[in-house]
Amino acid sequence: MAVKQILCRTFATKSTFNRCRSPKLPMAASETSKTQLSGPAMNWSAIQTCSQGPSVSSLKVKWRKDKRMDDVMDNDKRWKLCIKVVREILKEPGQVIPLRYMEKRRERLRLPVKVTTFLKKNPGLFDIYMDRIKPKTQPVKFLRPSDRLACFLEEEKKIKEDNEFLLVDKLKRLLMMSNDKRISAEKLIHVKRDFGFPDDFMSSLVPRYTNLFRVVGTPGDNPSYLELVSPDATVPLSNIERRAHEESRKNGSPPNPAFVVRLPPGMRLKKEMMEWTRNWMERPYISPYLDARHVDQASAEMEKRTVAVIHEILSLCVFKRMAVPILGKFCEDFRLPNAFPKIFTRHPGIFYLSLKGGVKTAILREAYDNAELIDRDPLVVIKEKFCQLLKEGYEEQIKKEQMRKAAILQEMQLAAIRNKDIGVISDENENVTTDDNARDECSSAEEGFEEQAEEEPLKKTEMLKEMQLAATRNRDADTIIRGHAGV
Repeated sequence: MAVKQILCRTFATKSTFNRCRSPKLPMAASETSKTQLSGPAMNWSAIQTCSQGPSVSSLKVKWRKDKRMDDVMDNDKRWKLCIKVVREILKEPGQVIPLRYMEKRRERLRLPVKVTTFLKKNPGLFDIYMDRIKPKTQPVKFLRPSDRLACFLEEEKKIKEDNEFLLVDKLKRLLMMSNDKRISAEKLIHVKRDFGFPDDFMSSLVPRYTNLFRVVGTPGDNPSYLELVSPDATVPLSNIERRAHEESRKNGSPPNPAFVVRLPPGMRLKKEMMEWTRNWMERPYISPYLDARHVDQASAEMEKRTVAVIHEILSLCVFKRMAVPILGKFCEDFRLPNAFPKIFTRHPGIFYLSLKGGVKTAILREAYDNAELIDRDPLVVIKEKFCQLLKEGYEEQIKKEQMRKAAILQEMQLAAIRNKDIGVISDENENVTTDDNARDECSSAEEGFEEQAEEEPLKKTEMLKEMQLAATRNRDADTIIRGHAGV
């Protein structure tokens, strides 16, 4: 995307705030050349004579919620929680842990669901197997990284090795911004993931660059510091200055470092704040790598230098954001005022202060376009590969679930077919039984008819005999009667 398309809604237009050089400033102070940026100091007396308008502490801007920027935090909830659980298990001996032990750590890990539910929602991260905690105990469920996760961890390590020069440059810039070119090792370890440093960078990365870094004290002891061996005489260009020089080479005009300002949609500043911001933007840019010990803490110049420091720190972060409490740990190192969090509301076009998750998080507004990171750090690919791992595990789970449902449906269909066959056989058996019964009845009737037919002649014969006997008896009786009558 072209730079002009990115720098939308800036103070470079007349309708907002003019990003021009102050006529009251000397040309040397307003047109910052590359020679001045490389020098050890600036003409602070010339800059401080321009302080006008209301004091910084009297300026108040109401915080305004920006849903698009809050989506930046919401979109990262799942993978951040998964990464937290993964790191918890990787810290265990042998990178294995009983499932019930993980269940006891839910509160500390801020897991909103049970571990078993978490595993179902995020398949492909861990394998579950049975093992004994002690030799004579009953086997229980254990968790270990899956093969897919192990491949990702190896890939992550390789990506960081390939970008080692970037990590060294980030570490060097952080030390050069500090007052004494040294920072507590404990603080650097605390922010290692914000800048993409390896977990063991103090023992694996730093010792390989003894020409740049030196550890004062033993890491883990209190105090222990990491410092530059020999600070460069040439002041490095900040992210804003590099961009200004790129524009200068394209346009052929002198470099004019300035902040990119993008006010959230619908936001309007009060007249007093607009005037102060216009004057503040007209002041020369102050490099965060310059020594600013002689600048008044309450001046507008110190405000601009503080904004430049925070802008540079966020630019070095992988995702261009950092929790405000963590930034507060570096107040003394980077000479930030104690009230530095108010800067985020006084400059809503440069920063956004998110309150998601109950933690104030400072986000560099110019690095995002509608919740999408456009100023991409090379290490962002690690997150993308991890999200791809989660997606593959989820798709595999859906595929298995679909196969399981298909198998159940097929089994139900086979069972229905078997039941239908059994019903047909039963009907046939019933029909056969009915036919047999009918045949039996017919046979019985035929037998009865046959018996009746056989008995009928016998009955007729017997009746004939009886009739013959009766006739014989009747003749005998007539003979006897006639005999008596003759007598």
